[in-house]
Amino acid sequence: MSDPKKPTIETRFEQALFASRWLMAPMYLCLVLSLVILTVIFVRETVAMVPHILDMSADESILAILTLIDLSLAGNLMLLVIFTGYENFVSKLDIEDAKDRPDWMGKVDFSGLKLKLISSVVAISGIHLLKVFMELGHGGDHGPTPETLQMMVIVHLAFVVSGVLLALMDYISAKTAAH
Repeated sequence: MSDPKKPTIETRFEQALFASRWLMAPMYLCLVLSLVILTVIFVRETVAMVPHILDMSADESILAILTLIDLSLAGNLMLLVIFTGYENFVSKLDIEDAKDRPDWMGKVDFSGLKLKLISSVVAISGIHLLKVFMELGHGGDHGPTPETLQMMVIVHLAFVVSGVLLALMDYISAKTAAH
């Protein structure tokens, strides 16, 4: 007869599986480094824009601002993935007493993360598409071809439809779980 306090092969295997969640930690650390890179690009874009502020047309300033908005949305998306992914899949962040802790932290589950991700992707895609449309009227040979533009619209619409379908699936799933 085996000792009940002695871990079995199954128990050790399950402990190893549970510990494997920490393999995700370096990935979240690399996402933090990617956020640093995105911040550097944001600052570079801002610095490049400043000398031309007085010479910019309204369209050029809107395009420059849309670029900054695009970058900040991508940064927000990365933060959301970092915090939510780490808390849901690796370990809880022990910062409950921090007064500047965002309200959503610890409350966004995987389903909520999917919806926030797709909505951010749709917003980023929409801003990029708007920038391309605004640049069309300025001529030049470096603009997108009609086929490229059509493909960009199709991809954006695919993101929108995916987002609606994900929201619908979560809604149906929540309704089914409530019954």
